[in-house]
Amino acid sequence: MATDYGRLVISQLEFYWDVHLRPRLDGLTDDEYFWEPAPGCWSVRPDENGYFRLDGAAPGVKPEPAPVTTLAWRMVHVATGISTRTSTFFGGGPEADMFDPGHLPSELPGTAADALALLDTSYAEWHAAISTADLDQLLGWKGAFFAKEPMIALVVHINREVMHHGGEICLLRDLYRASR
Repeated sequence: MATDYGRLVISQLEFYWDVHLRPRLDGLTDDEYFWEPAPGCWSVRPDENGYFRLDGAAPGVKPEPAPVTTLAWRMVHVATGISTRTSTFFGGGPEADMFDPGHLPSELPGTAADALALLDTSYAEWHAAISTADLDQLLGWKGAFFAKEPMIALVVHINREVMHHGGEICLLRDLYRASR
C-alpha cells in the first residue's frame, strides 16, 4: 500500500490549525493584539498615511538578538507568509516571484478582528489550493532561489512556520492573561 505523504503533510496543518491554533485565538481583543510585553517590540503600526505596516529591519538585516514581537506582528507575519505564497503559486497576484512585495495585501490589519479575518482567509485559500495541487511540481522561477524545490517542500515550510509562530502566539496569549 502506497502512503500519500502529501495528504499526511496537509492533514498535519489541518489538525494543528483546527485543534491547537485557531481555537486559541477566539476572544482576542485589540488591547491584547497590540500588547507589548517588553520594550522595543516589533508590532503592526500605522505609517504616515495611516496604513498599518509591520515593524522590521531592512531586507537582509537580522538584528541580534531578535526583538520580541507582539501578537499583531506574529499574526500578520503568518497570514502574509501564507497569502503571498498562495498569490504567487495559485493566482491572484502579480507575475513575480514569491518574494515580490506585490504579493502582500494592500492593507494590513489594524484590529484584532481584521487580523483574524486575514488569518482565516489566508489559511482557507492556502488549504484549498494545496489540497488539489501537484505537490511534486517544481516551484520554478516563482520560487526564486528555491526554484528546483517541489511544492511539497514549500508546504512543509509553511507548516513549520504556522506551528512555530502559532506556538509563540499562544504563549503571548498566556503571558497577557497572566499579566492581568
